[in-house]
Amino acid sequence: MTHKILVTGGAGFIGSFLVDNLVEKGHEVTIFDSLEPQVHLGKTPDYLNKDAKFVKGDMADYEKLKGLVSDSDVVFNLAARVGVGQSMYQVKEYVEANELGTANLLHAMANEEHSVKKMIIASSMSIYGEGSYKCESCGREFHNVRRTNEQLEKKQWNIACPDCRKELTPVGTKETKPLSNSSIYAITKKNQEEMTLNIGEAYGIPSVALRFFNVYGPRQSLSNPYTGVAAIFMSRIKNNKPPLIFEDGEQSRDFVSVHDIVQGCVLSMEKKAANGQVFNVGAGHKITLNELSATLIDIFGSDVKPEFPGEFRKGDIRHCFSDISKIKSKLDYSPKITLKEGMEELVNWSRDQEAKDMVDKAYRELKNKRLI
Repeated sequence: MTHKILVTGGAGFIGSFLVDNLVEKGHEVTIFDSLEPQVHLGKTPDYLNKDAKFVKGDMADYEKLKGLVSDSDVVFNLAARVGVGQSMYQVKEYVEANELGTANLLHAMANEEHSVKKMIIASSMSIYGEGSYKCESCGREFHNVRRTNEQLEKKQWNIACPDCRKELTPVGTKETKPLSNSSIYAITKKNQEEMTLNIGEAYGIPSVALRFFNVYGPRQSLSNPYTGVAAIFMSRIKNNKPPLIFEDGEQSRDFVSVHDIVQGCVLSMEKKAANGQVFNVGAGHKITLNELSATLIDIFGSDVKPEFPGEFRKGDIRHCFSDISKIKSKLDYSPKITLKEGMEELVNWSRDQEAKDMVDKAYRELKNKRLI
């Protein structure tokens, strides 16, 4: 069965790959995107699928948005400002883009004539804050731990067991973990998720929230210093500069290929078992920033060495990687791209791409705002 599908943020990194997949499957796809200057540098991307309809516009434009909703039966809402650190001083911009933009979309769902049969919202692993941990000595699990600024100022990066004071071991984070937002960006993603599921349930529109982990791949902006860390590292390496790593580089994340993210999106649309559910979408593996940096440097063939200023960013977490057992069992999701394969694809694509290194500028901005 084919659908008329609206993809907000469909000109972006993740959205464009989703659009390609949906078009290939025979769906009629409309892209709605503002072409955010920080991401697109004032250009319309040449990778936009020619078989999809492109409408330039902002999520704040209700009149334009309601017309697109009325002509769709599936909506993927991927439109968002993305940048944990930047969100801590561009508070107004992030709340307006993410929360009010989603509110406009949901207002149309509640008040306009339409035939939308499914909504999928792109949420984020950032809403968890710190991931889950286990004390190997006590045998207890902890799902709501945090690091203090006082601890970090002493360069005590790891988290100790509250009982025996031994270092905790990170474990996969499940969807049931209590949420602990540590940035404005995370708060906006949590609110996007909860608003979507709330309106979906109230109006009988099956809705799904997908908590994306650290996504990487081609088409990710190499000139946006607030994009994913893999692209930021790649931009530095390409410019023969050292990747800048806070703390000691042993903090870990879950790096997932954009192709596996698209797989999770499409399965969520196609399967009724997804309705009303929240899912982690990740690779299910713990990778440190040191490992990521070494992998990219090796594949690119560079001799740069990472730089460790010995500082920390306020709100940063130590470890968070996904437990993907729920999406595997309910939707038959299975990550296909290994880290090495995915990073090779990123590096090969990056060789012909412009990469303005804006990391130093972003570092100064965060420093000036006392966030480092």
